[in-house]
Amino acid sequence: MTGSTHAHQKTGQGTGQGTARRSDATRSAILAAARERFATDGYERATIRAIAKDARIDPSMVMRYFGSKEGLFAAAVALDLRLPDLGQLPREEVGRALVGHFLDLWEESGELTAVLRVGVTNQAGAERMQNIFRDQLLPVAQRVCPDPEQFPARAALCSAQLLGLALTRYVLRLPPARELTREELLAWLGPTVQRYLTAPHP
Repeated sequence: MTGSTHAHQKTGQGTGQGTARRSDATRSAILAAARERFATDGYERATIRAIAKDARIDPSMVMRYFGSKEGLFAAAVALDLRLPDLGQLPREEVGRALVGHFLDLWEESGELTAVLRVGVTNQAGAERMQNIFRDQLLPVAQRVCPDPEQFPARAALCSAQLLGLALTRYVLRLPPARELTREELLAWLGPTVQRYLTAPHP
């Protein structure tokens, strides 16, 4: 009896886990389709019906997960950069570590690239990108910048370098940018980002 109950519990747990995995997969498929559609059509022209068709699900499922087109857009361009605690590193290694972290993000998944494409094609996406970098990259610059009054400008320069790399390598896919190895990118960009963060004001 006990064995039967235990087996039933295990089966129930497995079913629950399977449902959760399907739910996560559906959510991910909707978000991927939404990012592509928002990047291609812009916020105003993109429709829930078109996004659902791209994700191969019923439009009602999109509404079930996200409630509205506005809610879907907010989720599609929400992004955790998962920045490491750079305060634990020697100050002179922060630039290289930051470039390496962003390379890992772009190479591991297309999520950051997709959000960038949305950001460069419509105003609402651009505002979301501004918020992401303000809330997540600005504190990094604040911790290592020698002059507290300069850290917003220094964070902006870092963003220009990192997003410029993303645009040329992952969005426009320029062959010379694609052909650079990780070590070459770290060697070229690490010192530049480091200079933006910690060098004396020119």
